[in-house]
Amino acid sequence: QAQLVESGGGLVQPGGSLRLSCAASGSIITIGRMGWYRQAPGKQRELVADITHDGTAKYADSIKGRFTISRDNNKNTVYLRMNSLKPDDTAVYYCNADLWPTGYSWRNSWGQGTQVTVSS
Repeated sequence: QAQLVESGGGLVQPGGSLRLSCAASGSIITIGRMGWYRQAPGKQRELVADITHDGTAKYADSIKGRFTISRDNNKNTVYLRMNSLKPDDTAVYYCNADLWPTGYSWRNSWGQGTQVTVSS
């Protein structure tokens, strides 16, 4: 069964960097849009960035210029490079993607989430 698995979260000091990865596993024909969302305690989940299959990216205003989303279609993987991290970036980060698994129709899937904590 196709699924998304995130990695790369952790604790980082303000001003530091992290790179998140999200790999789609299982038998997949293709992947459409892929994106990263985050949810801080007591807040709604929000879109951070997303990227189309051909590489067109879109970013939330709060992270423009600091975060970069990219993808490797050969590896079915999306990345989020986060620079100049701030305490306000602390959240659980979730991967989301439109998957076309073999033998199934298109479906939107979520990863399990990875914690990012920015603190000194």
